[in-house]
Parts: sequence; structure tokens; C-alpha cells
Amino acid sequence: MTGAPPGGATHLECTGTGESVPSEQLCGVSAAGKPLFARYDLPALREHFTPKAVACRRADLWRYAEVLPVRNPAVRLSLGEGWTPLLDAKRTADRLGLERVWLKDEGQNPTGSFKARGLCLAVSRALELGADALALPSAGNAGSAAAAYGAAAGLPVHVVVPKDTPAPILEEIRALGADLQLLDGLITDCAAVVRQGVEREGWFDLSTLKEPYRVEGKKTMGYELVEQLGGRLPDAIIYPTGGGTGLIGMWKAFDEMEALGWIGSSRPKMFTVQAAGCAPIVRAWENGADHADPWVGASTYAAGLRVPGAIGDFLMLRALRASGGGAVAVPDHAMAQWVQTLGADTGVFAAPEGGATAAAVPLLIERGMISSSDEVVLFNTGSGLKYVGMSPLD
Repeated sequence: MTGAPPGGATHLECTGTGESVPSEQLCGVSAAGKPLFARYDLPALREHFTPKAVACRRADLWRYAEVLPVRNPAVRLSLGEGWTPLLDAKRTADRLGLERVWLKDEGQNPTGSFKARGLCLAVSRALELGADALALPSAGNAGSAAAAYGAAAGLPVHVVVPKDTPAPILEEIRALGADLQLLDGLITDCAAVVRQGVEREGWFDLSTLKEPYRVEGKKTMGYELVEQLGGRLPDAIIYPTGGGTGLIGMWKAFDEMEALGWIGSSRPKMFTVQAAGCAPIVRAWENGADHADPWVGASTYAAGLRVPGAIGDFLMLRALRASGGGAVAVPDHAMAQWVQTLGADTGVFAAPEGGATAAAVPLLIERGMISSSDEVVLFNTGSGLKYVGMSPLD
């Protein structure tokens, strides 16, 4: 990226204690065991890093290089990630009884899901800081994205996934050259295998929020929304949540954009939607808890939502409450029905996780959490092609 604007964080910050950590070294979580956030000198950027300055830049996530952690333009990997369409879903809005519905189609990212954003940044940064081999547990899409960016970087990638991961995703991971291990269990069981590899083989762990940079890639969805909506934010964002990095990243982005002068202090209501068969964040939100107890017996055909526990639970719950939003769970059959409906309404073949966001709307209206006059953004986080052959579990 010749002539690319500079990037790089000033430091990392523990999301639990606020402790500062040097940024120019490979690291995982903080000493307190909490996720680390990259921090930037936003006042110094405010004058020249403006919506007008980025408007004519390349249409991928590197348009926001000043608030991304990679310093060396030569290691900014790119497969075309980011700047996904924000579609005006008029028929869906009419069907749901809403003033306006937008569909952010993350299925058009490389490897067919929003995971490309996070892994693009995580792998680029790992390459910059000297990692020799990468590893992560995955419900599927993160594994294929890691494999893709690992291939682009020339770094070996070890992926551990549940054996019932959708077959198209398994074929994708294999085709992209990663070392793939199938496990009879959930993503939490896969994480234990990765930890062993980290300890014995020296792999660098790219697990969700266990390194600082996947969230930096995901936060670019927030910057894009503001640009694509002409400098404003919607009334509500409905987001399907497993590990929650995207929701956490967008909330971080909104704070950064306020400090940069891109937006004011108002925020959209943030809503997470989970599967009825795996809804730890919903349960914690309903109970008024600050953390989510692990979900026992997680079961859903939406692989990305089958995450029984998340290290970023407290960050998700904090964003939901601060925004005046909330959390709801929907059954598999409702997700599947809305995949069909969204397809007929918009021309987008959504993943079940995307279907879940539309399925959540009637519940949110019924509970008075959104109103018919609201402008709502639904996030389709992946392509339905990844789930061909999969059936709802309820």
C-alpha cells in the first residue's frame, strides 16, 4: 500500500482495570485476564482524519488506517475485506412494520463472513510482530478467515472446530491450507486443544478477544455505518452474538468517532440476538448480571451462535445497557424462516445468524424496545451458502 496513511496504537489498555500495556509486542489478554483494547492519539488525528479525508480512499477497511494498529504498510494484508453493502430493505421494513430497515451484508466479505475483518487485522498484526504460527478454535467462519489470511501472510494456521461444523466451511479451511482438527464437542472444547498447542508448540493464539486486534477489524463496521448513512447513526442496531467481538468493536468505534468529531454523543440502541438453544448473554441481561454464566447443552444450527461462554461478556452487557438496548433469543425455525423471507425481500442469501436479526424484530416491538418509527440496521454476518445442507435443530 504505497503512500498509505500511518497507523499504529499508542498503547494497549486492559478493559477490566484500565492498566496500560506496551503495544509493540505479541500479547494476549491482560495480567487481569481481560481483553486488551488498542488506544490511539485521537486528539492528534482529529484535524486530518475526517470523513472528507477518507471519502475517496480505497473501498476496504484499510481506509481507516489511522485508527488501526498495523504500522508497516507492507504487512497490511488485503483480500478485499470491508466496505460491504448497506442495503435499503424496503419490503422487509414494510413486512416488519418499521419506518426503515437497512441490511448490512457482511456475507460479501472474503471467505463469506464478517470474520474476515477481524482476522485480517489479527493476522496482519501477528505478522508484523513476528509470530511464527497461528491457531484458534472456531465455530467455523473464523477458521476459514484465519486460514485465508494466514495463506496470504505465508504463516501456518492451526484450526480446531467441532466435527459438526458445516461441510462447506470445512472444505474451505482445507482448501486454504490450514491444519484442520475436528473435535467432538463445542468451541469451548476446541479452545482447550488450542491452549495445549500454544503451550507445547508456541502457536500464537488468535481466539476471540484473547488477542487485541480482531476487535480492531470488527470496529470498522461502525465507521462504515456512519459513512454509508451520510454521517449519522441509526436508531437501533440488531446484531447476532456468539463471541460478541463485532458488537463490542462497533461500540468502541462510536466512542472513537465521537472523540474524532465524526459524530456526537448520541448512540444507537444496541441489541444482541442469540439462539434459544444457546443464549448466555440474553440470560445475563434479563437477570441484571454483569457476567454471563456458561450455557450448558448449547444447541443451534447457527454455528456462529453456538458459543456457550465469551470472555467479552461484560463488555457486551455494558454496551447493551449503556445504549438502552437489550438482548433476545430466537428459535432455529424462526431464523430459518427469515432466511427465506429476507432472500425473497432483498436478494440476499443470509446465514441463519442474519435471519436471526430479522426474527428478533417482532419480539423487540412487542416488548416496546423498538418502535415502528425507528430506523434499524440488521447485520447479516455471513453467506447462507456456508450452511447448505444444514437444518434447524428445533
